[in-house]
Amino acid sequence: MASPYASPHTPQRAKQPSLSQLRAFSAVAEHLHFRDAAAAIGMSQPALSGAVSALEEALGVQLLERTTRKVLLSPAGERLAVRARAVLDAVAELMDEAEAAQAPFTGVLRLGVIPTVAPYLLPDVLRLVHRRYPDLDLQVHEEQTSSLLEGLAAGRLDLLLLAVPLGVPGVTELPLFDEDFVLVTPQGHPLAGRDDIPREVLKEQRLLLLDEGHCLRDQALDICREAGRSDGPEVTTTAAGLATLVQLVAGGLGVTLLPRTAVTVETARNTALWTGTFAGPAPTRRIALAMRTGAARQAEFEQLAAALREQLAELPVRVAAPGE
Repeated sequence: MASPYASPHTPQRAKQPSLSQLRAFSAVAEHLHFRDAAAAIGMSQPALSGAVSALEEALGVQLLERTTRKVLLSPAGERLAVRARAVLDAVAELMDEAEAAQAPFTGVLRLGVIPTVAPYLLPDVLRLVHRRYPDLDLQVHEEQTSSLLEGLAAGRLDLLLLAVPLGVPGVTELPLFDEDFVLVTPQGHPLAGRDDIPREVLKEQRLLLLDEGHCLRDQALDICREAGRSDGPEVTTTAAGLATLVQLVAGGLGVTLLPRTAVTVETARNTALWTGTFAGPAPTRRIALAMRTGAARQAEFEQLAAALREQLAELPVRVAAPGE
């Protein structure tokens, strides 16, 4: 029997959608392709299509415009896709809360690492995790900083290992250590082997840099500006990784800056490479863990940061104090 208070023009309230229906619709909204969406969430294509149709029926709204060639979101679908994603993210956070409450350092931990850190610190990180947290399923993703931050915000990643400061709202940094930059030169270079290099010499050097998008490139440019090189170095040659960068140096194309943790790995293979250190205070970078502010596993991540500071103390770095 209809409520005596209901207006004859009041629309009926939509049925409650299921999480499976929302997950199916969100995948289609992301991929705009039924086959790709089904593969992304591990559902058969007929089941996915049926779930989206059931959601449209439950809500009383057409979410998709289907043609023989492509799938498009309707205007209502565009609006509701944002809501569906928010609901799914909230459910994922609820599951994370429940998992974290059961036992610390268990389950999956998706760690994002920048390329100028991964090859040099991951061996120590993995040894620590295997020894101290054997029930932790650590999954490592190497990406540039911007991609890592997007993954952290979207919930694709749980924790980041990267250079800071980030200055990003909603992200909390757990400092691990500071390390100096070292100047890498070809053999016979006037600065090769020196331990008192003034920063000002960078104004005259042909400095080789990583490709755009690497935070180490931005740090090198900042160091040049601090040395008084207001226009920055002329960039005619770049590299996608530090291994290529030092080979360009060995070939006589210029000099470069390496974080101290990378020096042994990247220079030991080539006797044509020499290093020099800066007079104090040397240019430095800070490495930290970064998490979503208020993350369900915050206490766990803080414990991991403390354990990493102990593990990394043997490296040529200056360990940061907690909360520094």
